[in-house]
Amino acid sequence: MSTPERVAAALDSFARRTGQAVAWLTLAMVLATLAVVVLRYGAGVGLIWLQESVTWMHALVFMLGAGYTLGADEHVRVDVFYRGFSPRTRAAVDLAGTLLFLLPFCVFLAWQSWPYFAGSWQVGERSREAGGMPMLYLLKAVIPLMAVVLLLAGISLALRSWAMLRAPRGP
Repeated sequence: MSTPERVAAALDSFARRTGQAVAWLTLAMVLATLAVVVLRYGAGVGLIWLQESVTWMHALVFMLGAGYTLGADEHVRVDVFYRGFSPRTRAAVDLAGTLLFLLPFCVFLAWQSWPYFAGSWQVGERSREAGGMPMLYLLKAVIPLMAVVLLLAGISLALRSWAMLRAPRGP
């Protein structure tokens, strides 16, 4: 296995472990939503922090699961032409799309979201709702973190695509 392929495998492993870890939050979301409903309608108790925790978990699943989704090739794409392409042509399309669109987007997102998070951290931002979640800045920190996780998954995709294009053609 070449060095780029080893790096891609390590990055894929990181994205896979991250995705598997946040996938457990879907179960926690279901249980928290059940608790909200039972407490609200069964006991007449409303817990704002519990309701907000469902939103937080939802955000974590989608934002931190993005790298896993890309690495597993389960992301949304316009497949009209792509599915008919040869593996080498797919690799060329993936490499071009990653270098021209995905990686610059990830860098831009990290760059633009950092001040948003830093400002929130600086003032110790918390939920606007009484009894809501404290430390809202932690949720906002996930935006640049998502950009980094997606960037790493994009680098892996680019390395795998490059390896495919450099491989000798079969008979």
